[in-house]
Amino acid sequence: MEQLVEALKKAQATSFAFYLKAHNYHWNVEGSNFAEYHEFLGDLYAEVFGAVDAIAEHCRTLDAYVPGSFSRFQELSSIEDELSVPTGRVMMVRLLADNQRVLDDLMSAHAAAEAAGKRGIVNFIEDRIDKHDKHGWMLRSYTKGE
Repeated sequence: MEQLVEALKKAQATSFAFYLKAHNYHWNVEGSNFAEYHEFLGDLYAEVFGAVDAIAEHCRTLDAYVPGSFSRFQELSSIEDELSVPTGRVMMVRLLADNQRVLDDLMSAHAAAEAAGKRGIVNFIEDRIDKHDKHGWMLRSYTKGE
């Protein structure tokens, strides 16, 4: 069960970092595609933020405490912090790469949940994978052809 708990903590931290980066980009995006990017990023960060709490609650069902500090999230996350304000297109490229990191962590958590026989957590993670597959499609669409 410990492997599942640790995988969920990593997925939570990576999801939070993805949320925070998307929210940062939402606040700071500029340029000719401002309105479109701003709306897309708002929808993206809102959807992912809801998952952060749900992942934490799944950890708690396993009687584990969840990380809740920036330093702990940074230790656990697969996503690097954003310290600059890139162009809108670069934002999409970086989020696309980060979305894959979220997917990788979700896949690890999925394997651990299956090994532990936790069907409800497996189903939850599969839903998150579907959501991030869709986020990936949209982000890839923003980055094509330029």
